Amino acid sequence: MAGRYDRKPPPPPSGPPLRRTAGTGLMLAAALFLLPLLTAGRGSGEEETLPTGTLPIDRPVQTASGSRDGGRSVTLLQEDGTVAELTMADYLFGVVAAEMPAAFEEEALKAQACAARTYTVVKQGKTVENHPQADVCTDVNCCQAYVPRETAETRWGVSAQTYAAKIENAVAETDGLGVLYQGEPIQAVFFSSAPGYTVDAVEVWGNQVDYLQSVESPEGEEVPNYHSQVVLTAPQVQEAVLAAYPGAGLSGDPSGWFGTPAVNEGGTVSSILVGGVTLTGGQVRTLFDLRSACFTVGWDGSNFTFSVTGYGHGVGMSQYGANAMAKAGSTYGEILTWYYTGTQVDDLW
Repeated sequence: MAGRYDRKPPPPPSGPPLRRTAGTGLMLAAALFLLPLLTAGRGSGEEETLPTGTLPIDRPVQTASGSRDGGRSVTLLQEDGTVAELTMADYLFGVVAAEMPAAFEEEALKAQACAARTYTVVKQGKTVENHPQADVCTDVNCCQAYVPRETAETRWGVSAQTYAAKIENAVAETDGLGVLYQGEPIQAVFFSSAPGYTVDAVEVWGNQVDYLQSVESPEGEEVPNYHSQVVLTAPQVQEAVLAAYPGAGLSGDPSGWFGTPAVNEGGTVSSILVGGVTLTGGQVRTLFDLRSACFTVGWDGSNFTFSVTGYGHGVGMSQYGANAMAKAGSTYGEILTWYYTGTQVDDLW
């Protein structure tokens, strides 16, 4: 199945959500869980037009002036190799502007700001080999996307003032708040869009994480490029597979090169035989540059066609799912505690 479109959205915030667990969860040592966030699978880093649940919160969230974020600094390794020191508030403005379409609902933007703040704090707590001289970088394969304010406003054109105000508000109204699991900030990973359900972390990175479990996600046909295709010839498939997996057997009739995939409830491929080698859906996604691991593969005698639904690695918060929840009336806290199982939204400082 490529996806599910007759699903119901997550239940309203009147009670705790029903979640699909993935077996026994194990606590994860932070040192074993340094995850890259992939824009081509991690977030919607691009706005599609710019080839760019719920647990109750245990206290009311107050509108803040941003003074707490304003008093925290972030060192950022920039694309030109220089290191800039920014306030947390200014850094988060650039992250939210880069990671989520500014036209999204305000509660979705707040959820993104809160997740990004949490992710940044976790990065600040360790030395990263790729940038030991800075807390974070602008490489989306390592950290979060970031765009300078002036660049974002240029992209937004006549909407610059409106969009800038929305993002400023999203950062200020979540001032100093993060997503916590058992009192500690989480690896608040996120991605663009899900094919009905998010994916357990263990399916993508091999580590079971209690708060990164599969949950239903309500986005669908409103997502730009929700369905996509990649068409490859047999020699192209053969070359890509053998370069990465020399032991694969890709001789004879190409119709037998791919086995029947094992899929989870949302249609994402858990594993599939390719030339006799068992690969995860994520490995196949990377191998053939697919937008997600929710795919089917067909052979027509000349080409392989991969039909794909969604965009991203599928773990954590779906950005388009967050926007769909916000449109349905969910608050940012309800969005975050839906996508990050068993967490709370509370002060980071």
